[in-house]
Amino acid sequence: MADLEIRNLHVRAADKDILRGLDLTVSKGEIHALMGPNGSGKSTLANVIMGQPNLEVTEGQIIFKGQDITEADPDERARMGLFMAFQYPVSIPGVTITKYLRMVMNAHREARGEAEVSLKDFRKLVEQAMELTHVPREFSSRYLNEGFSGGEKKRLEILQLALQRPEIAVLDETDSGLDIDALNTVAHGVNTVAAETDLGVLIITHYQRILHLVAPDRVSIMYEGRIVKQGGSELVEQLEREGYGWVRDEAAAAA
Repeated sequence: MADLEIRNLHVRAADKDILRGLDLTVSKGEIHALMGPNGSGKSTLANVIMGQPNLEVTEGQIIFKGQDITEADPDERARMGLFMAFQYPVSIPGVTITKYLRMVMNAHREARGEAEVSLKDFRKLVEQAMELTHVPREFSSRYLNEGFSGGEKKRLEILQLALQRPEIAVLDETDSGLDIDALNTVAHGVNTVAAETDLGVLIITHYQRILHLVAPDRVSIMYEGRIVKQGGSELVEQLEREGYGWVRDEAAAAA
């Protein structure tokens, strides 16, 4: 059984049907790439997995580690081991990165019945994660994402991934807006954490370039709120050659 299982998921937002009977699985130790044209519902899926309250699940289930979490609060899902790197990370003025990271780490430790991390151990862990993700140490005292470039925000998301060590991570277009150096750093962070922790990854992207650096075990193509094609890395190569036109054609023929 997969660690994360989406069953016949139907989702509405602002009286519009976005997901229309979607089925998807992600297991620990697996890199699963989700691709599709604009407007296919990829980011809606990412947000509903994490419990975004503005999205209405009208049918179907989200199962994580054998438990139905369809109605669970976002913080409950995070404590269970789900993680999401956002497409557009928000700024939180007045909250330093250090304070935020320690708060999150202690919340996860509390969920596991562990004591709060000592300041000495916390500093050591953060320094290791910063080295892995090429985040300068002086960032520790800055406010969360305040004045950060797009690339800096994405590196900080991967820094959180390296610290939290979740079981399943959903990366919602983490590669968007990155230059090649930032892209390499993000990919290196994901690959390292995945290798060290048996992390399962659902990587959502429009582009093929990150999938040359974070090699997927499986690829799913999404169109109009459903998974319409699944396979291996050969699908990435086909999309690179032909674009999404053939996906639309096949979906129309099957309708």
